Amino acid sequence: MKSSKLFGLHSVQAAIDYSPSKIIRVWIDAQRLDKRLSTIIDDLAALGIEPEKTDRKKLDRLADGNNHQGIAMEVEMPGEQCESDLKTMVENLTVTALLLVLDNVQDPHNFGACLRTADATGVQGVIVTKDNATGITPTVCKVASGAAETVPVYQVTNLARTLRWLKGEGIWIMGAAGEAEQTVYQTDLTVPMALVIGAEGKGLRRLTKENCDLLIKLPMLGQVESLNLSVATGAFLYETVRQRSITN
Repeated sequence: MKSSKLFGLHSVQAAIDYSPSKIIRVWIDAQRLDKRLSTIIDDLAALGIEPEKTDRKKLDRLADGNNHQGIAMEVEMPGEQCESDLKTMVENLTVTALLLVLDNVQDPHNFGACLRTADATGVQGVIVTKDNATGITPTVCKVASGAAETVPVYQVTNLARTLRWLKGEGIWIMGAAGEAEQTVYQTDLTVPMALVIGAEGKGLRRLTKENCDLLIKLPMLGQVESLNLSVATGAFLYETVRQRSITN
């Protein structure tokens, strides 16, 4: 079992709300008892969990000097699923496919933000590369605010092969690329699809791009050339939600 430490009121509350069975141990500052912390203690008591009272110095160590707000928690980390799990999920879908593919994304803050948006927009699964990419880490879980528990993450060893397989299952591969000829607003996103987002500052790799059915872009009306990848992911996914809500 892989475990990790969470700290801070928001992260701890997300663990209580979304993955209470994964909580192993909780520490609280014995000198602090404000309303927000008291609410969390009550929530833990309802789960049959009694926090250990300690001092601020120990909490500082547990949180590696980060702002813990008087509470830290040890949790069992969510894990990535494998390619066979992905195939099972896709083959058993009963709704129009909406997948998110992250091509060598290495920043855990971006990954966590993408997971949070994926949860909000009904993405059925996030596909990541096994090499040269971040997996599910404590930072990812903190940024995702519970979405690392609710959105399945599938690690694949050969992304190009996975994209070809998805196409064989009737899923359109839509790659986000600044050089694309058409914008997301000119594209039918109501079809079964996988949105492919490239790495920070690099974009899609050549082979990944070659395996896309279509390249699409966001219109850029100002002076900057591109958006942060998690921001761009949100724009693409919410346009997908908008289009699908009109047709349903």
